[in-house]
Amino acid sequence: MVRCFPPPLIGMLVFVVVSAACQRESPADETEYFERKIRPLLSEHCYSCHSSDAETIHGGLLLDSAAGIQRGGDSGELLNSDTPGGSLLIDSILYDGDIQMPPEGKLSDRDIAELKRWVDAGAHFPESVDQPALASGEVDYAEGKKFWSFQPVQRHPLPEIQHQQWPQTRLDHFVLAPIEQEGLTPSPPADRATLIRRLSFDLIGMPPTPQQVRDFVADDDPDAYRRLVDSLLESPQYGEHWARWWLDMARYTDRTASWLYQNGQPHLYRDWVVDAMNQDMAYDEFIRRQLATDLMPQTGPEDLSALGFVSLSPTYWKELKLPCEIINVIVADEWEERVDAVSRTFMGLTVACARCHDHKFDPISTEDYYAIAGIFASCRQIERPLVSEEQYQPVRIAKAQVAKIQTEIAKLKKEKPQPKAKLDELAAKVKEIETTTALYDTPLAPALSEESMLVVRAGKTPQEGTRIEYQAEPRDLPAYIRGNPNRPGPIVPRRFLKVLSDDPQPYRDGSGRLELAESLTTEAASLTARVIVNRIWLAHFGQGIVSTPSNFGNQGSPPTHPQLLDDLAARFIADGWSIKRLHREILLSATWQQSSASADDSSTDPDNQWLSRMNRRRITFEQWRDAMLLASDRLDKKMGGDSVDVDAPNNHRRTLYATIHRRDMSPTLMVHDFPDPTQHSPQRVPTVTALQGLYALNGPLLLSQSQAVVSRLSQQASGVGDRHQIKTLYWWLFSREPSDREIEMGLAFLGTSSPIANAHDEPSETRSSRWQQYAHVLLASNEFLFVD
Repeated sequence: MVRCFPPPLIGMLVFVVVSAACQRESPADETEYFERKIRPLLSEHCYSCHSSDAETIHGGLLLDSAAGIQRGGDSGELLNSDTPGGSLLIDSILYDGDIQMPPEGKLSDRDIAELKRWVDAGAHFPESVDQPALASGEVDYAEGKKFWSFQPVQRHPLPEIQHQQWPQTRLDHFVLAPIEQEGLTPSPPADRATLIRRLSFDLIGMPPTPQQVRDFVADDDPDAYRRLVDSLLESPQYGEHWARWWLDMARYTDRTASWLYQNGQPHLYRDWVVDAMNQDMAYDEFIRRQLATDLMPQTGPEDLSALGFVSLSPTYWKELKLPCEIINVIVADEWEERVDAVSRTFMGLTVACARCHDHKFDPISTEDYYAIAGIFASCRQIERPLVSEEQYQPVRIAKAQVAKIQTEIAKLKKEKPQPKAKLDELAAKVKEIETTTALYDTPLAPALSEESMLVVRAGKTPQEGTRIEYQAEPRDLPAYIRGNPNRPGPIVPRRFLKVLSDDPQPYRDGSGRLELAESLTTEAASLTARVIVNRIWLAHFGQGIVSTPSNFGNQGSPPTHPQLLDDLAARFIADGWSIKRLHREILLSATWQQSSASADDSSTDPDNQWLSRMNRRRITFEQWRDAMLLASDRLDKKMGGDSVDVDAPNNHRRTLYATIHRRDMSPTLMVHDFPDPTQHSPQRVPTVTALQGLYALNGPLLLSQSQAVVSRLSQQASGVGDRHQIKTLYWWLFSREPSDREIEMGLAFLGTSSPIANAHDEPSETRSSRWQQYAHVLLASNEFLFVD
């Protein structure tokens, strides 16, 4: 049912749905997708006949250049921009017409789906790489090391500036210098009410209470702001908010493939991240724990939850009736996903683009890729208890007994009539085992073991299918020819990337996960620090110093403030990799405390590249929902534990604890720009759609929360008149007093013509409905959705 608001209220509605335009994927993202998914397909199936290297170019068609694809061949245009699905390319690979390609046999459904997706998205082909791939071994590492992101970080001398009084922290000097060079002027400081609201959303993901705002505004102590920053950094809600930020990159899910984890509890990883953030775990330690805590002598089984970064990686269905060759490809795709997530998250490099050929843009060879992939081929995703194996062994025996009994119960239930006495006896036996076995309910964390997939072996008969065998020893992978695991090349020892190491030695400690973590924080420390510093800067300003946060390679964007990024990263390492210290410096800076109102003509720097003002930012869906729950006083602040369906009527927990289902995502989350949990997400990409507007108008969340807000208002501010209640509502939602005009608009809608009128002649149901609609529109307004 579509709800209709009366005309006076419609004038107050300013939905975000009409305030901006949708954003597409960046060219860097499109190029990465092409290199990882499309070029390997074209190379394997098409280039022998349709490339500049082919002995004979068939049909006058070249598929190894953007120009060739655009031009088409003797049979006409290859692509149809009006109806991409009806393009000649798609018809050919579907075998739907006279032309059927490739001629040796139809592509797999998986490959066809990938090519269709590429064509539907515009068939992006990187213009700068029309030349064929370099042969293996031609990567010039010496030249590659000269690239800015591979250089060692260092502290820089402060640049010269004119307005010496403006900087509050060291970073302000590096921001002010280009502002002055561009002829711009920094914006004045934000007022204190705006500042505390901005700060609260930035650090704990929720708005401040009205009393917190009043206290801060009234506090004239010069140290008041610093104390506020410190208090929010120490809040337990800090870890929850910043954990969600990290989980985007870790492609976190609460529900994994049912065939992988039967009893594991993925939320243990989410809760581990919350705790690590609250403890301000050093970032280098944060990396080591997530990649190899089980291999570290100073950690124990209680730390195994940290392995969720790798162990919750997407897995693909491996139907063991399929041929070995297909399962080999599926397993290789899983390794590729782990290489991609680890390299982009920690190093900002698209190493997975080198699976089929040397990287087209960065000094990363195919051998580099397989050296890293071998690490993930040498570990297995399993469930592990948060106690020692010795303590858990009796539980394993007990669970095996229970499983055997439950199998017997299942068989007995099929009998007619069912032997009730026997069933009751077996059920009692199960209960006895469960209640008398110590540690029976010990949580099982999705974790890793040091096992490698030895072989995908076919059974003796087709009915036996295929089986995957594992061994305790690690394995080095061959460099698969064109990325095809059924065409092995030379064996590549597990090691680190050559461009980041002067002389990378083979990893010998098991799978090499711990050695990889050490390499990331020693040999690659400068790059690793730059990447995380840029990510945190982006979270605070809405734009990164590098605008491609997961691509610090040649196809990524160069830094707008290279010395600032270098200086921050160098000091980040020197300060013990402390994320909270980095937050503190950014938040205490004059740069971050600026007003969002420009002191100059905004057309001079429309994208605010030089940061002469603060960016006004739209809050995430999680922040929006949590702020509503806080305003209605229904927010359940319980931390940790299992997840809850985001749309469950009685779910009042923070949105961090909403269930993320990788294969069945909540439509509510999808509508509101929640990242795809099947892949690493560099940053939230806000979109503006009609569905979001319809959700705001008609969705159950805003309806229930507007009713709850009005219920709270009637309990806490009853009998004081509509004017006072409007003021109270504005404080709850916007952290400020309403203007006289806003009060009069509210009174006009509510049917109150004077400050003392209470509309006694109006039925209570009608009046309550008006208040609910009034609260509803404020919850959906731009002011509630944006932070100045």
